[in-house]
Amino acid sequence: MSHKPHLRPSPLAASHRTLSPSTWMGTRTDSLRGFYVTSDRSSRLDDDPAFALHRGGKLEVRSTVEVNDQKSLSLAYTPGVARVCTAIADTPELADTYTWKNNVVAVVTDGTAVLGLGDIGPEASLPVMEGKSLLFKQFAGIDSVPIALACTDVDEIVETVVRMAPSFGGINLEDISAPRCFEIEQRLRERLDIPVFHDDQHGTAIVALAAIRNAARVTGRELSDLRAVVSGAGASGIAVSRMLIRGGIGDIAVADSKGLIYEGRPGLNKYKAELAAISNKAGLQGSIESALAGADVFVGLSAGEVPEEVVATMADNAIICAMANPNPEVHPDVARKYAAVVATGRSDFPNQINNVLAFPGVFRGALDVRATQITENMKLAAATALADLVGDDLAPDYIIPKPFDERVVPAVAAAVADQARKDGVARA
Repeated sequence: MSHKPHLRPSPLAASHRTLSPSTWMGTRTDSLRGFYVTSDRSSRLDDDPAFALHRGGKLEVRSTVEVNDQKSLSLAYTPGVARVCTAIADTPELADTYTWKNNVVAVVTDGTAVLGLGDIGPEASLPVMEGKSLLFKQFAGIDSVPIALACTDVDEIVETVVRMAPSFGGINLEDISAPRCFEIEQRLRERLDIPVFHDDQHGTAIVALAAIRNAARVTGRELSDLRAVVSGAGASGIAVSRMLIRGGIGDIAVADSKGLIYEGRPGLNKYKAELAAISNKAGLQGSIESALAGADVFVGLSAGEVPEEVVATMADNAIICAMANPNPEVHPDVARKYAAVVATGRSDFPNQINNVLAFPGVFRGALDVRATQITENMKLAAATALADLVGDDLAPDYIIPKPFDERVVPAVAAAVADQARKDGVARA
């Protein structure tokens, strides 16, 4: 005689039985966090407020309609849904109107370059991807799905994203190491007809250009009057340098871990070689310290500390954007001794260069006009709109709007959408 094992219902399952569907849909995830299995270690971790906030994750999926009777069920699912499916099969563009597609972005990573933590893998990258999705929703009303891929091969990543792209209105690439990130983005842009945007590159570049343009105004100069030095030739360093060149910077020299990048330097990868061909007009060689002598602008996008005696050699009315986190290449207290304007990547100092000033508005504008791509002109338009918001309030400690300025996303989105139409990539 056999006996079925006695299965004790989980508290989560029990809660399903005691709530009606409409009540269950409205129940917040945080009310269920007590149901998750705990351990002594997780309890200790929850003493840290960051861990406590992350318990159960920062995201949930909610229905936009109520299904609480037979009629609504038959419309939301079978048989009513079949009519919508048939219409989309006949006219695929209708998916933008009758599904969530046109307001949802995939936030894709392989976990190889997460914050300053490096290659920590897909699972460990999820809290950052969830955070990105949270910001998309809070700042721009855009839904998004964090996707952490268990592969690092460029071909596999490209094929995976291409195959899942029909579910999304845009692709936000995140925390993918250089130089692979450049090839992945380029190949996806060539194969997809929706916006593909690597935020570590272009979000940083948009905000940096806006900040430096306004910093130049503070010091009574134009961007074309400035000679800049960039520390770091990874994803952000190369993208910021390219953006400053497109924006009209006078000259710019970029340094990697081996020194200044110049045309003909042995061992440069494809992307550094391309940058060398359009930068460093003076052909400077050697260390970043030698290039900083007399420079007008320093842009820090690496972990390397710049000694105070080197900072002191910069030109009068210098502009220092030390964006490494959590430790800037030049501490703001030191930078202020020698610079007219100082910016960092940190929220506890003035002039924070934060990607959240760019990516929500860029995607909002691109999605609103169903853009097929995000062009270079659209990025420049975003930077101009961001810089212009400062207006007459411009000051050494206020060269860029703050992240919670409610004007930012609408202004950036409008500029991006308008430029998309001018560039012929808008479908609406």
